[in-house]
Amino acid sequence: MLKIGVFGAGHLGRIHINLLNSSKKYKLIGFYDPDKNSANKLNEEDNCEYFDSPLKLIKEVDVIDIVSPTSSHLEMAMLAIDNKKHVFIEKPISYSVNDAKKIIKNAKKNNVLGQVGHVERFNPAFKAVKNIITSPMFIECHRLSEFNPRGTDVSVILDLMIHDIDIILNLVNSNIKSIEASGVSVVSKSPDICNARILFESGCVANLTSSRISLKKMRKARIFQKDAYISIDYLSKKVEVVKIKNNSKASNDMPLIIQNAEGEKKQIYFENPPIIKSNAILEELESFADSIKNNTKPYVSLEEGKNALDIANRIISKINQQ
Repeated sequence: MLKIGVFGAGHLGRIHINLLNSSKKYKLIGFYDPDKNSANKLNEEDNCEYFDSPLKLIKEVDVIDIVSPTSSHLEMAMLAIDNKKHVFIEKPISYSVNDAKKIIKNAKKNNVLGQVGHVERFNPAFKAVKNIITSPMFIECHRLSEFNPRGTDVSVILDLMIHDIDIILNLVNSNIKSIEASGVSVVSKSPDICNARILFESGCVANLTSSRISLKKMRKARIFQKDAYISIDYLSKKVEVVKIKNNSKASNDMPLIIQNAEGEKKQIYFENPPIIKSNAILEELESFADSIKNNTKPYVSLEEGKNALDIANRIISKINQQ
């Protein structure tokens, strides 16, 4: 088992600590948080050892799980990597692309691995349809959340939309041609609502909407390609797949037949891919353990985390130009 320590005892940090306590691939050594009041409370409630300095914890482990505020990611990651520890960094990888590049360069220099916590890659619904999505031409994403002051240290783009940015970059194998975006600050100093339109050189268009002042939660994506329509509900872990084929009299299935204005007939098939239940956060952490053990590329590499951050910051730049 790999020995792991956690930096950060906030809401998400506590979730990581509880899951790591149940993991069969990690042994949780302890955690560090500069807020000693929160640390002492966690220490008592979750029976997890508190370390009063990050360096003390680093010396006792193989892996550092960074779940601290984004503003601390560069400092915490560099400290762990300088001591030749593998790092799991919660998204976004850092505030700036330059900081992300420093982390990547240092990880290569010290021959350690790093993974970024873009957890939707491990969502059971996304995994169920990932291999069906081969040539997307239009992607629509809605990610809405109720207001929570906990996440307002960054804009809604870095807080919520970056999840969908990472998914889109993972699905679309093409360079970006242009980005348009608009956003507005309602209750915080950075944008709380944002819409972005990304045009790829392949012709694919991605339309993303994120809000953190909605009355209800929504995390959905719809993907259209030449032969299929795929709908993903990340919250309910449900998917819909509609496939379109040329009409074939030899088919033994019972498809829906539609006819266009030119008289051409198409077969419409409805599929329900099996969804395997899992805890996405635990799975992403244990996936990183497998990468370390086998010395293979992490499922969401530091480079991919940097790429998602780059697009997010380009969207923010577009909004700032309004």
